[in-house]
Amino acid sequence: MLRLAECLMPGDVVLVEGHSRFSTAIKYLTQSTWSHAAVYLGQRVFGAEAQARHCFIEADVVDGVRLVGLESFEDYHARICRPVGLEDGALQRLIDFLLGEVGHQYDLRNLFDLARYLLPTPPVPVRFRRKMLALGSGDPTKAICSTLVARAFQSIHYPILPMMSKPVPGGEVVWMPREASLFVPRDFDVSPYFEVVKPTLMRGFDYRTINWA
Repeated sequence: MLRLAECLMPGDVVLVEGHSRFSTAIKYLTQSTWSHAAVYLGQRVFGAEAQARHCFIEADVVDGVRLVGLESFEDYHARICRPVGLEDGALQRLIDFLLGEVGHQYDLRNLFDLARYLLPTPPVPVRFRRKMLALGSGDPTKAICSTLVARAFQSIHYPILPMMSKPVPGGEVVWMPREASLFVPRDFDVSPYFEVVKPTLMRGFDYRTINWA
């Protein structure tokens, strides 16, 4: 955890490999290592503590959208996905959007709809399945972890897995955002616009210093 903390920057998306039955179900549905996503907000004062500590925002099944500390991810395999080129103004808007979601509920219907989308039935090609489902409860005060993160980045027009539309007159290409409720944690890992940050390498890894048996 200390290595992770040393590498974190505000705006980083932290993916977590959970161990609960719920996490196992999500990993099965998404065919991915990652079952959860949170965003690092930096050092902030929250909770009962009087001093600033590492602060993350996440959507929890029981407590909804909440602020948590670094200890929430202790003993879990985690990955840092960092948005590239995010200027201070956009970063602040991202954080403000996320803080405005605190207290909202977890959208279990979104999870059920994702299961329908991700499982191989009905026998419809993957490229058409997104258009067949109107995902989620439709309640803007509900979200799942990856939807919360996706909505935040889309609010500042930062791409995750954008869709390119047809060229418009003049040859310009217009990019369209994906439906936020269709995002899963692994999308931030495979996104071409997020850099994967590995704490071991950031600390100046040198393979020649390893003492092999």
